[in-house]
Amino acid sequence: MTLEMSVPALLFPAISLTMLAYNARYLAIAGLIRQLHSEYVMTPSETIRLQITVLRKRLWLIRNMQAVAIISFITSVITMFLLYIEQHVWANIIFGISLLSLMASLFLSFIEVQISTKALSIRLDSIEDRK
Repeated sequence: MTLEMSVPALLFPAISLTMLAYNARYLAIAGLIRQLHSEYVMTPSETIRLQITVLRKRLWLIRNMQAVAIISFITSVITMFLLYIEQHVWANIIFGISLLSLMASLFLSFIEVQISTKALSIRLDSIEDRK
């Protein structure tokens, strides 16, 4: 396959939208952590402690999702530069790294969604226990 400049350029909007979604997740979790901190200071509970443990895992995942997405973005730009200077072999290799990075980022995102669902389940369980 012949790699043209337009192919890595197609990743720009996808990676940018992915980064926006990851940032929105981060901001939502930051707000939740602040809320849980206030609740925990007023009335410490095991439910809040469990949620904090899950949030710590989610923060780790989001940080790594963002880092790998940034690597994907950078390698996509490097690919375009390599194509510009007509280094096609290196461009193909770096573009492959870009695609692998994007896949890794999406995989981490999948795991984070699974964990966030588990966190919501903890919250729902605590509501049901109060009945």
